[in-house]
Amino acid sequence: MRFAAELWLLPRNAALACMHLYRRWVSPLYGEVCRYYPSCSRYAVEAYQSRGFLGGTALTAWRLLRCNPFTAGGIDDVPPRAHSHFVTNTRGFVRPIERKA
Repeated sequence: MRFAAELWLLPRNAALACMHLYRRWVSPLYGEVCRYYPSCSRYAVEAYQSRGFLGGTALTAWRLLRCNPFTAGGIDDVPPRAHSHFVTNTRGFVRPIERKA
């Protein structure tokens, strides 16, 4: 069961790894240009962590479409989930919750 849960989280964690690399190497080259808080890359990380690969991709794409010179910007957090079956470790990756027997 644990292996299946880890396999299910693989696309989400792969997207998180890409976002961590982007935030480490590419994002500093642009500086503070995002009209929203948190920045679009931070929003993407939070969206993948809480909503999974497909939901995170959809939320991130919608956010990027809204982040343009014609919008006022402001605070825009990822919509919260009612409950989660996963935890985020210290490196930002998602792991299944340990179930006690």
